[in-house]
Amino acid sequence: MQICKNHSLRAHNTFGLDATCACFAEYDSLDELRQLVAAYQNNELPTPLFHIGAGSNLLFAGHFPGTLLHSGIRGIEVVEETPDWVVLRVGAAENFDDLVAETLRRGFYGLENLSLIPGEVGAAAVQNIGAYGSEIEQYIDSVEGYQVNGKTYRYTHEQCGYGYRTSVFKTLLKERFFVTHVYLRLSRHFTPNLSYKALKTLVLEAGLDETSITADDIRCLVIHTRKEKLPMPETTGSAGSFFMNPVVKPEVFEALQQTYPDIPHYSVARGEKIPAAWLIEQTGWRGKSKGRAGVWPKQALVLVNLGGATGKEIIALSQAIQHDVYEKFGIMLQPEVNIL
Repeated sequence: MQICKNHSLRAHNTFGLDATCACFAEYDSLDELRQLVAAYQNNELPTPLFHIGAGSNLLFAGHFPGTLLHSGIRGIEVVEETPDWVVLRVGAAENFDDLVAETLRRGFYGLENLSLIPGEVGAAAVQNIGAYGSEIEQYIDSVEGYQVNGKTYRYTHEQCGYGYRTSVFKTLLKERFFVTHVYLRLSRHFTPNLSYKALKTLVLEAGLDETSITADDIRCLVIHTRKEKLPMPETTGSAGSFFMNPVVKPEVFEALQQTYPDIPHYSVARGEKIPAAWLIEQTGWRGKSKGRAGVWPKQALVLVNLGGATGKEIIALSQAIQHDVYEKFGIMLQPEVNIL
């Protein structure tokens, strides 16, 4: 267990912000987590309490006056298996992309479309990360962790309450339940998921098709595309997609389509999903900046730290974008990142 006071958070957020927190505590076991929660409840650690992963979906507005918890629990083990599938128990602190690579090495399939998404496994289960026609919830069997009432729980997939970039851990159980392990059910038989049009186009351009492509091929294509379109945190600070793609009611979409006949959209259960990147591009923000914060020229959904930006500067940019999109389309974009 490590407990640090007035700790720098530069290494704990992919925006590369030079923020600090009053207390930073990392635990390596369930017993250590119990001790930290008990210390917090006994007023031995500063308030408020917030649990973070690798910081790939975080924006620190400034100094955090409370306690940040971080898991150091690792490990990947097979806990159930048949000739057709396996269930893995994965520690929350495992790097997600390393997990994807390891599952493919072992011949376990399903996560390949999610290659190169930054972050840790526990946070991936909380956020319900997704890309290229796949979401992590499709492969989550259950989620195990510790609740502030002093008990451990294992939530079934149905109990996780998954939706677009959300879960019960992000809403009803926020800061009341801390993920220690994620159980993933993966197939021993590879079936390509080419439901995402852009990925299918990439596959065809590579001279492959659904009968010849392998999981490693998909992983390579996804990694290559992400590196081409998105900034890498090692060189340019960002948190990936800053806004969620809005879903509007059918009648709202039909009205928008009258004015913008070429507006892209995807039909979902609650209406029509419109790419936030397209909305932002239409307002002229792609490639533009506000102070030391900017919009990535190759992907308008990504806000970046151009060098030395503060959290407040990035927030100011995001609010300016929200204002312009709302003025033009009547749609209020919602951040995907957690702002502290």
